[in-house]
Amino acid sequence: MGIDIKFPIGLMFTILGLLITIFGIMTNTDVPMYSRSLGININLWSGAGMLVFGIIMLVFSYLTSKAKK
Repeated sequence: MGIDIKFPIGLMFTILGLLITIFGIMTNTDVPMYSRSLGININLWSGAGMLVFGIIMLVFSYLTSKAKK
């Protein structure tokens, strides 16, 4: 068809994942902030996961558009 939803979803997850990952890196030394999550930097890990997912979606979107041509 004509609508490929992978590109906007990939772009959204990539941008948000990048922002959350940067925030997790900047607040890595804030011990009281991460005491609720048992000392795990949840911003860093969830941001990295979102970033990887977004990049995978962008790659799939690129490969799909390339195969259609």
